[in-house]
Amino acid sequence: MKYDLAIIGAGPAGYTVAETAAKKGLKTLLFEKDKLGGVCLNEGCIPTKTLLYSAKILDLMKNASKYGLKLTGGEAAFDLDKMMTRKTKTLRKLAAGIKTRLADSGVVWVTGEAHIAGESDGTIEVVCGSESYRTDYLLLCTGSEALVPPIKGLEAVDSWTSKEALNCDSLPERISIIGGGVIGLEFASLFNSLGVKVQVIEMQTEILPGLDRELASLLRKEYEKKSVVFHTGTRVLEALPDNSLIVERAGESLVIEADRLLVCVGRRPFTSGLGLEKLGLEGSGGALPVDKHMRTKHPRVYAAGDITGHSMLAHTAIREAAVALNHILGINDTMSYAALPAVVYTNPELASVGKSEEELVAASVAYRVVQLPMTYSGRFVAENEGVNGLCKLLLDKDNHILGCHMLGNPASELIPLAALAIGRSYSPDLFRGLVFPHPSVSEIFHELGLH
Repeated sequence: MKYDLAIIGAGPAGYTVAETAAKKGLKTLLFEKDKLGGVCLNEGCIPTKTLLYSAKILDLMKNASKYGLKLTGGEAAFDLDKMMTRKTKTLRKLAAGIKTRLADSGVVWVTGEAHIAGESDGTIEVVCGSESYRTDYLLLCTGSEALVPPIKGLEAVDSWTSKEALNCDSLPERISIIGGGVIGLEFASLFNSLGVKVQVIEMQTEILPGLDRELASLLRKEYEKKSVVFHTGTRVLEALPDNSLIVERAGESLVIEADRLLVCVGRRPFTSGLGLEKLGLEGSGGALPVDKHMRTKHPRVYAAGDITGHSMLAHTAIREAAVALNHILGINDTMSYAALPAVVYTNPELASVGKSEEELVAASVAYRVVQLPMTYSGRFVAENEGVNGLCKLLLDKDNHILGCHMLGNPASELIPLAALAIGRSYSPDLFRGLVFPHPSVSEIFHELGLH
């Protein structure tokens, strides 16, 4: 049977674009080797945020006295089994929603590991199990897998990646997290809230490489107050059988002891076994190159999401897939990475969009900074006792917003407003002219517009 569009991978990019394509009249086929929702739903975004929300409530309970409240009958506590059960229930509910959406839109969904077999008669052949399928267009949304670095002795240690950490049935007393990026920091936040002694080892001189350095430093200091230990500028040399690490910092070796190792050094695009060579395609540094329409070197093969290596974020993947479908449909659309928000779902949250100061300095772009503590918002003060936070705008010579960086809850819900402003090349005058609800944390943008 021949299809208009076949999609390999049912993560956020795959299932959203499959539904849209089918609704637009394309005969659409979707392959998934594991579970609908991909890594994001099953091993990443959703399970981590579900557990982090439980941890945030626990933090609030522990700090109830700051808000004039007290717990009677004992201290704040948690039930790990119930937290995990709620996480599983959440995933099942969302997966059921995806199934319903695909079924209602008429998408044909096939479970199994698909690979490209070749092309003939102007169509691309995809094989899954013993079945062969033909399609006019192919969209690759195969996602990524956890990267495990070649650290001496690590293969002999029963270490965790994010997948195992999200399904643990007990907690270690001490955990060493290798990698101080977004994933590492979110797990540091989670385990710290649950009473685990956390150490984070990061090769770079500051955590969260690639994000605003000032805000990363402020977030690190917040977690140092919570007893998280950070080893920045530190390289792991060897993992020992007892879960200790031999590391090097400033030319000296030292041993970091722990009961469990969690490896969070990043992810790599998944291209293995896809059969890319059958269509003359190959990855570049593990990723599959695409143009501004998300098209590969093959005129009828597109790619979206982690496989492209541009931005391993679910919302990026969804947008990339939409651009690919629009090009297939003949709709004028191109992919831009200028205003893609990124969020670290710690407590407090850190959110960023656009350029950072470090990027602008490296590119020799003139800019100025307008920033205010989040405490300029009355709502923020009312709901965040003892926390200052920060909101920073980076402006070019014409007063257009180049970047926005925020530390403080709920930064994840506010950053889209800055993304809109950057995407439309607005100035802070936009915020001055908008009427914000009072009191709301979003009023911080209005305050920035007045400065």
